[in-house]
Amino acid sequence: MITGVEFERPIEILLVEDSPTDAQLTVEALRDDELRNNVHHAEDGEIAMSFLRREGSFAHAPRPDVILLDLNLPKKDGREVLAEIRSDPVLKSLVVIVLTTSRDERDIRSAYVLNANSYISKPLDFNQFTAVIGAVKNFFFRVIALPKNE
Repeated sequence: MITGVEFERPIEILLVEDSPTDAQLTVEALRDDELRNNVHHAEDGEIAMSFLRREGSFAHAPRPDVILLDLNLPKKDGREVLAEIRSDPVLKSLVVIVLTTSRDERDIRSAYVLNANSYISKPLDFNQFTAVIGAVKNFFFRVIALPKNE
């Protein structure tokens, strides 16, 4: 178990986001001079699962330390992705943060029923969005302990 400040390698992040604008904003907000990270981007749920299962062109993909998962995705939505992660013995312990525009109580409840580690509604304001990503970075990469990546 390690905290972000003890990482000897870059933190691996899988961003599952279909909006190119939101993906770019998130990548920029995750940049950090003190805390190295690699952001891998999947535009839909099928690509995300191929990445996580190391299928095809993702055969050598790193295991992410944290997954930032949008709910409303093409091909396979975030709820399906989360359910598949939690039902897979190899993937079920991965940290999954739902990061979505939805503030619907049903979405929040279903994410936690599916064992999301947290649920964050994306603010529409750029400065607030950056502050939220900063809080995620601080909490998940500097405060809490994450399991070592296998």
